[in-house]
Amino acid sequence: MENEEITSSVSNSGGGEGSLDRLLPVVTTGLSPRKRTTSQCKSEPPLLRTSKRTIYTAGRPPWYNEHGAQSKEAFVIGLCGGSASGKTTVARKIIEALDVPWVVLLSMDSFYKVLSPDQQTMAASNDYNFDHPDAFDFDLLSHTLRKLKQGKSVKIPVYDFTTHGRQKEWKTVYGASVIIFEGIMAFADKKLLQLLDMKIFVDTDSDIRLVRRLRRDITDRGRDIEGVIKQYNKFVKPAFEQYIEPTMRLADIVVPRGGGNMVAIDLIVQHVHSQLEERELSVRAALASAHQAQPLPQTLSVLDSTPQVKGMHTIIRNKETSRDEFIFYSKRLMRLLIERALSFLPSQVHLVQTPQGEDYEGRTFDGRRITGVSILRAGETMEPALRAVCKDVRIGKILIQTNQDTGEPELHYLRLPKEISEDHVILMDCTVSTGAAAMMAVRVLLDHDVQENKILLVSLLMAEMGVHSVAYAFPQVKIITTAVDKKVNDLFHIIPGIGNFGDRYFGTDAPPDWSDDEMDEPSY
Repeated sequence: MENEEITSSVSNSGGGEGSLDRLLPVVTTGLSPRKRTTSQCKSEPPLLRTSKRTIYTAGRPPWYNEHGAQSKEAFVIGLCGGSASGKTTVARKIIEALDVPWVVLLSMDSFYKVLSPDQQTMAASNDYNFDHPDAFDFDLLSHTLRKLKQGKSVKIPVYDFTTHGRQKEWKTVYGASVIIFEGIMAFADKKLLQLLDMKIFVDTDSDIRLVRRLRRDITDRGRDIEGVIKQYNKFVKPAFEQYIEPTMRLADIVVPRGGGNMVAIDLIVQHVHSQLEERELSVRAALASAHQAQPLPQTLSVLDSTPQVKGMHTIIRNKETSRDEFIFYSKRLMRLLIERALSFLPSQVHLVQTPQGEDYEGRTFDGRRITGVSILRAGETMEPALRAVCKDVRIGKILIQTNQDTGEPELHYLRLPKEISEDHVILMDCTVSTGAAAMMAVRVLLDHDVQENKILLVSLLMAEMGVHSVAYAFPQVKIITTAVDKKVNDLFHIIPGIGNFGDRYFGTDAPPDWSDDEMDEPSY
């Protein structure tokens, strides 16, 4: 599987893909304290463990409303200042003090223009001006920052300072609640300024900036001292005086002494926290009352309730059914369900010749590619059925869990195949109750530029509430299931339901403090 998406708060401690079907919270661990990165909070983050790796994760709460539309944009902090003024240090200190997940640090250095052969020669002799506005790709930069602020997935070029060029592989970034954008020309473009919610100028003495630049360019970028000083006097110092220092007047906050000024950093953090609190959303409560009395939508397709289908439901709904039988008949239903879903994919006439030399007018898939995406963990059980009927299908995974304090779904992990925006996507979850998790998964796909009418939500069992929630928010998404139950209880579990599908399928026991009625249906 070609994978490109890993959420910004995820880190792998082991190699290999590994199975994610048994994600279990870690109670104790012998791991030594982990070095904090830019996307982690101060305290040790929650852990999820598989047989091959440990995943450090912090959930992202909803960034959209019950209509499925983004109702809050990421909060963007612009950090400007001279070269080696300490912008990155200030950014990292802000991230550490914020103590919230889903913070993205975007550097302007990634957006240097691609140099021509002549410009490469000039750069090699320190005669190319990297400190002029013309050295930056402002169109790509503003486009990228705008998409990231809107909650979309973006690809960011990776710049190599040694070769003065972009690397072949670009970095994918997604899921920012706060974006810290830093660069020497952060305030030099009107389009960029309009995207910044807070503008900070880092003011550091020129002598200190020169010493830092000498140390950085010689140690990290393989330059010689004569070349660094030549470049500083010829380009860096004049550019600061002409283009950078005048933009200080545009700043909301000026931070003298850079990262050492904790008073200024604390004030910045307090303001960002207040902004994040104002943007908090409550989605699941709204879903419970939105459009629930309406008739079932036309985008819903329910498997015909034949005696065979009814018989399999009788077996898997029975609490006395053994695990082996539960798995066997669940798999049979999944196969029928996936085959039903495939019938809704676009097709075109295809003429073939039979072994008898006769023409046969058949059908073939009219699309670029089919990709399956499972909502972990229960949705992963549907992958074998999809693989059995779709040769070489690509698989992605999304982990969404309910926050027990807020009751809201949270995105913890995702891994999606490359170029998924061009695919028809079969989104798989075994049960859908309120529809909150399914909505979040659809929103993730849309943020990765998957077309809404190319998404098929496939589930063994759904509640009417979940059907309405998804169909109302995303009217072009096709919904396919084997049965729809009318009610959910006070805990938002499907009634009569099927029980906790994941626990019954994988044979995992619930925590001892859970009561029987809390075990009914975990998928929101």
